[in-house]
Amino acid sequence: MRGKLLIIGFGPGSFQHITERAREALQESDVIIGYNTYVDLIRGLLTDQEIVRTGMTEEVSRAIEAVRQAEMGKKVAVISSGDAGVYGMAGLVYEVLVQKGWREADGVEVEVIPGISAINSCASLLGAPVMHDACTISLSDHLTPWELIARRVEAAGMGDFIVALYNPRSGKRTRQIVETQKILLKYRAADTPVGLVKSAYRDRQSVILTTLGEMLEHDIGMLTTVIIGNSTTFVYDGKMITPRGYQRKYTLDRAEQPIRANERLKAEHEPWALHGGVTERPTGGDSGSVTLPDDANTAAETLAETQRSEPEQDGASVVSGVCEGEDVLRTAPAKSAQPLDLALQAVQMLAERGVVSSKAVQQPTLNPFDAMPAILEIAVSPGVGNKKLNARQLATLIEAAGEDGEIEYTPHHYVLLRVTTKEPEQIAAQLQAVGLLVQPIGDVVQIKACDFCNGEKSQSIPEADEIAKRFQGLAVPKELKIGFAGCAMACYGSVHEDLAVIYRRGKFDLFLGGKTIGRNAHPAQPVAEGISADELVDTVGRVLAEYKEKGHPDERFHKFFKRIGSVAGYHHNEHVPAITVDTVCGD
Repeated sequence: MRGKLLIIGFGPGSFQHITERAREALQESDVIIGYNTYVDLIRGLLTDQEIVRTGMTEEVSRAIEAVRQAEMGKKVAVISSGDAGVYGMAGLVYEVLVQKGWREADGVEVEVIPGISAINSCASLLGAPVMHDACTISLSDHLTPWELIARRVEAAGMGDFIVALYNPRSGKRTRQIVETQKILLKYRAADTPVGLVKSAYRDRQSVILTTLGEMLEHDIGMLTTVIIGNSTTFVYDGKMITPRGYQRKYTLDRAEQPIRANERLKAEHEPWALHGGVTERPTGGDSGSVTLPDDANTAAETLAETQRSEPEQDGASVVSGVCEGEDVLRTAPAKSAQPLDLALQAVQMLAERGVVSSKAVQQPTLNPFDAMPAILEIAVSPGVGNKKLNARQLATLIEAAGEDGEIEYTPHHYVLLRVTTKEPEQIAAQLQAVGLLVQPIGDVVQIKACDFCNGEKSQSIPEADEIAKRFQGLAVPKELKIGFAGCAMACYGSVHEDLAVIYRRGKFDLFLGGKTIGRNAHPAQPVAEGISADELVDTVGRVLAEYKEKGHPDERFHKFFKRIGSVAGYHHNEHVPAITVDTVCGD
């Protein structure tokens, strides 16, 4: 059975603003996949559908899970607030499909169902602020580098665009809205009208009119859409209004217009346009014709004549043309050829005559993402147990980051390198060549080991290295860290990680289900003691394999362990007994 993806934009959130097709799509779906808040907003429209809900910043995981379920033959609804094609899930779902080699003819069916985007719903509450050229810019740098976002804000300011800011600020991401204000104040006045709309058409709706200079004095969060006017926007009686044109083409206070309706678009009445108010005249030939170079006309005429009159030979036509006095015999497309084929054939002929560059006839890449720069994010460290970087490694790391990259210190015993590049493999190889350990980040297994007392307690380092070699980078439902300690002191907090291995008295103890952060943070449960070195790696492998197979998307390991009750034969205990260990350093 062929599955189907229904990518639904349900508008601002109120039921009366959800389209009829969106309602129907929700009803016919087997599975609903969405961000927690969005699922809650539409719960009243759901019946008995399976629901897969995740937290914020987990859009990619939702897209992957949606495609997976659709490939199983299910109808899967992927929900977004606003319009799914405007910072919603439509693009990510298509990216996942493209990477899997999907084709519309024989792959899962895809339907994108439009909704009212935030720029439209928020504008309706403010008045008429988006009546001229406008742009939307998301300030979230979760998937887009801030440097690129800043350049777009700069361009919008220079172009006097009305700007709608999506995702302007979050709990951890606060500087972007401040930087955006600074950039725009270079191009427009501080008293430029600004509208702040929070939770449009929802229970806690808030609408504030302010100015560009004072907008940061108000509460702005992830549920706020910020609409910044252009140089002509004004406020009247509590409404934010942008005139339709920079020059008035009609007079509002006169019954008889100085320019009649059917004359308004004449060139002489549009002095601001590209033609400067002067009527353009064709330079030759019929009105509206386009003049091509002689060689281009020859090629086009040759192909056209071929399609009309030349005899067919084995499904192709023979074209006789002249090039620098010599007869040339060419094979042209058959009469059933498509317009694109004809265009490529014509460009090919022009390239051979030197009229255009040969690059013009190069075939496009099969995967459109291959030519795009990648945002490379990798964890870099001097090794599993080594915590010291030498000068050469630091210099190589700085060189890899370049002028626009970022090197972020983390509490996980690695630095995070973030750089935009078309050659991620080359950067990784460059770092590895100087002895640096390169790990992927995201929903993968990572090893977090102690420093083995600066290498003095090296007995268990081979096992730590083997675990890293076997499992580091393994894809799992949610990021998982293996804490590894070279003695019972576990001084790097290993027992609070998802899975912990503690070396003690020549054997290894195993702990499962730790939680490092939050008010309910807790250590992992001791599930086995005295595991031999020969058994350790396979034991860890069985735990990871079961989590990979049975874990829900975005389900953290401690929740998985509690839900399933038993992993690789190790049982979850609701009440963890006190841990008694001999903490003499050296055990």
